[in-house]
Amino acid sequence: MNTMQYTDKSGRVYRYGEFFPIEISLSAYNETIAQEYFPLTREEVAERGYGWKDPETKEYSITTFAKALPASIKDAQDSILQETIGCEHDGKCTEQCSTAFRIIPQEFEFYQKMNLPLPRLCPNCRHYQRFKQRNPLKLWHRKCQCAGTVSENQIYKNTAEHAHKAAHCPNEFETSYAPERPEIVYCERCYQAEVV
Repeated sequence: MNTMQYTDKSGRVYRYGEFFPIEISLSAYNETIAQEYFPLTREEVAERGYGWKDPETKEYSITTFAKALPASIKDAQDSILQETIGCEHDGKCTEQCSTAFRIIPQEFEFYQKMNLPLPRLCPNCRHYQRFKQRNPLKLWHRKCQCAGTVSENQIYKNTAEHAHKAAHCPNEFETSYAPERPEIVYCERCYQAEVV
C-alpha cells in the first residue's frame, strides 16, 4: 500500500496501516457516537468530507402534548399507554429529536414503583440531556483539596484521620473535574480514608 496509496476526492493520501478512508464508511457522521462527543453541523461535516444522513421525517399523530401530562405519577392513568406524546422540544433541538414517543407498560410500572414523573422528552432528547451531565473528555492538573481535618473550602469536615495528619495533603493528580466546579476533589488516599 506504500507504493500504491489511496487518494480520496479531496487529495488526502491513505497508506498501509492507517484508518480506512471516511468516504467508505458505512455510517454517516451524525449516526455515530462521534456526533455525541464532537458535535458538528451539517455544513462542518460536508466541509470535512464526511457523510451526513438526513433524519427520516415521520408523521406521528400526536394525541397529547408534554405540557398536558400530570406533574405527579400518582395522577397518571393507565390510558397514558395508548397516547402518542409530543416531545417538549418538538424537533427544534440539535439532539436528533424524534418529536413523539409512547410510554410502554414496563416503563409506566417503573415510574410508578420509583415515584418518578412521566418524561416530557423523547428518548433521544433524554439521552442527550443525560450525556450533557457527563464530565468532558479533558483532564485538569489539580491538588488534593484535603486540608487536614477539613476540606480546603471548609465545607466538608473529615470523618477520619488521614496519613498527612493536620497538614494539607501534598498529592497532585489529573482529574476530569475542572477547577471552577463546586465539587470537592480529594486524592485517592484521602478519599479512601473517608469512605472505607
